[in-house]
Amino acid sequence: MSIIKAIILGAVQGITEFLPISSSGHLSLFQHFLGVGGEGSLLFSVLLHLGTLIAVFIVFHKTIFELVIDAFDLVKDIFTGKFKFNKLEGKKKMLVMFFFSCIPLLLLLIPVGNDMKLMDYLGSFAEDDSILLEGICFLVTGVLLLTSTVISKKKTLTGDVNTPQAFAIGLAQAFAAGFPGISRSGSTISTGMICGVSKSNMVEYSFILGIPAILVANIVEFKDAIDVGAEIEILPTLIGVVVAAVVGVLCIKLLQWILKKDAWKYFGYYCLALGVITIVCSILGL
Repeated sequence: MSIIKAIILGAVQGITEFLPISSSGHLSLFQHFLGVGGEGSLLFSVLLHLGTLIAVFIVFHKTIFELVIDAFDLVKDIFTGKFKFNKLEGKKKMLVMFFFSCIPLLLLLIPVGNDMKLMDYLGSFAEDDSILLEGICFLVTGVLLLTSTVISKKKTLTGDVNTPQAFAIGLAQAFAAGFPGISRSGSTISTGMICGVSKSNMVEYSFILGIPAILVANIVEFKDAIDVGAEIEILPTLIGVVVAAVVGVLCIKLLQWILKKDAWKYFGYYCLALGVITIVCSILGL
């Protein structure tokens, strides 16, 4: 892979990971049209996610630090008998809600035969030569974004995420993790909005929630890459990761600004248009 291609894919990852338009779907499209494929392509995509993970730590470092401190207090409360579920508040409550949101990710570890997990099977679609599935998934993302825009305007939005909302958000994250073209941030934020959580609170919740999912994906993918002997070029990969991190920071700030302007629906229109174009390109064999 050339450095130019790595820079392009890193920028695409940084932009699309945080804007609700699917990083995996866009990376799959760019890899398709740039001719980047093979066993290393999925590994490269996962490593680019590591770059955007760095961006999350940069932007939300204060909240993450508070969560780490409160995590120790929470463990202490559990072992000293002071833990009371109905009394949770603040960052401790957020930590427990993260736990409920992560439970659905276990569905991706279900064996589906041939020594493959559901996550591996679904991930294989990102490496094939067809972009039809990506097009369909873009349409799903667009419909979800527009639906959440309409429904959220009819609800009284709250700040904190409760247990049913956390589990629903987790299901959305697990579903998005399996399909290129379904946005993880778009799915989780939209699901939260549909459940009655404010957009501003869902941005922070969604991006920090993605930390364990991205870490697990990196660990699993590294293991699988070693098992199959996948090779990846070090310099282009490092450059791609750095570009993804820098662009990611800028796009988190941009999304926070966009949400204040009530422009969520325009992402939905974009995904619908891209979905139609992608499906047409697939049918024409482009």
